Amino acid sequence: MAESASSTTPSAPVQTGRTFFGHPWALANLFGVEMWERFSFYGMQGILLLYLYYSVDQGGLGIDKAVASGIIGAYGGTVYLSTVLGAWLADRLFGSERVLFWSAVVIMAGHIALGVIPGFAGVGIGLVLVAIGSGGLKANVSSVVGTLYAPDDVRRDAGFSLFYLGVNLGAFFGPLLTGLTQNVAGFHWGFGLAALGMALGLVQYTFGRRSIPAVARVAPNPLARQHYPRAIAIGAAGVVVIVALVLTGVIQVDTLSQTVIVATVIAAVGLFGLLLSSKRVDATERSRVLAFIPLFLTSVAFWSLYQQQFTVVTFYADSQLNRNILGWEFPVTWVQSINPIFIITLSGAFAALWGRLGSRQPSTPVKFGLATVIMGVAFWLFLPFAGGGPSSTPVVALIGILFVFTVAELLLSPIGLSASTKLAPKAYRTQMVALFFLSSALGTTIAGTLGEYYTQVPESLYFGILGVVAVILGILVLISAPLILKLMRGIR
Repeated sequence: MAESASSTTPSAPVQTGRTFFGHPWALANLFGVEMWERFSFYGMQGILLLYLYYSVDQGGLGIDKAVASGIIGAYGGTVYLSTVLGAWLADRLFGSERVLFWSAVVIMAGHIALGVIPGFAGVGIGLVLVAIGSGGLKANVSSVVGTLYAPDDVRRDAGFSLFYLGVNLGAFFGPLLTGLTQNVAGFHWGFGLAALGMALGLVQYTFGRRSIPAVARVAPNPLARQHYPRAIAIGAAGVVVIVALVLTGVIQVDTLSQTVIVATVIAAVGLFGLLLSSKRVDATERSRVLAFIPLFLTSVAFWSLYQQQFTVVTFYADSQLNRNILGWEFPVTWVQSINPIFIITLSGAFAALWGRLGSRQPSTPVKFGLATVIMGVAFWLFLPFAGGGPSSTPVVALIGILFVFTVAELLLSPIGLSASTKLAPKAYRTQMVALFFLSSALGTTIAGTLGEYYTQVPESLYFGILGVVAVILGILVLISAPLILKLMRGIR
């Protein structure tokens, strides 16, 4: 019988020696590996949609725009859906740090496949590897960051905001450099540059692995050896089912996003059910899991709008944005670097704000509600330019809209990561983080599906309705904040 996490998991390390802007030094190593991983991830994603729907004579695959949007949504959703597998491997077998490292290796292999294998084969193999590897890395790097702080450490939200700065440094440079490379040398060279970025991240992380606390290498709820055969059989059966559904035509390219939505809902319901029914979860922890349900649903709605940066905003920039600078038209992918610029500029300010306010800062539910309202307002800001022709929208207008996107993001994304580590039951630390990423999976896949409708309805109707839904939902969350806080049992 495996011992409980409370008896095997070391406490958060005491800060000694040098620090990283007042935070544990290990944060610097995690900051770096996530920066390079995001460089490769967003660099590849910045050119992926264009690769799918650009014509063959432009170097692309010539897929219909609506189908391409669905593929992007399904891929993005699968990345976050894979966090469940990565979290399970960490919590039951290997610990977060080991899963993080080997996930980075799988990601690099996926980028290499996109770079060297032509056509649909390269897309299929590459995206599957990147999705699985990114899922494993995302859940576990956030969990490892959580181990650097005690649960009541007021630096925790500030630390996650600083960590988020590393994410967006990579997200800024990735689309800039891969987009430029794609323009000059072609799509496959752009994918190759993304692979190089992940390789650099692996080298950097390898040199700094010893700085990671020992708690990150411990499986908090280890699987008994006699259960290994059953786990292997379940995993093999899952692979067989997926292959069979593909071969029989049940899963098709044009229905990928709907398939991922169904799979994500099933995974989320199952994981919530596990956390709420497990004997390893006490009454206080169970209440906190219940509090996470409205936060989860709010996060789904938020990401379903925010992640349209990679579908609708890309279509918009390609067809309506005036990208001319002194007679030179900058690459479409550079639009993806606007949001990271604001993140880099504002994340430090948000981290300092939360640090200065300490216990007086707004609670997590209030931050979630405000983020959703602001995201709805951002969609309304598209309305004055809706229905315009080629080059009808000035760059400054889109920059302003994406600034509002960024403010909303900083109120929810790093805060959601932090909340998932604070509300997590001890025995299911990483799987709680995976639940937060499942909300991203569902929202991202819905964003891809919504992108299909963007090509079919008037823009004013599209942006207007989605904005109204988001604002109403955000207000409801703000009204419900006291009840959610009560369920959080002392966590803010």
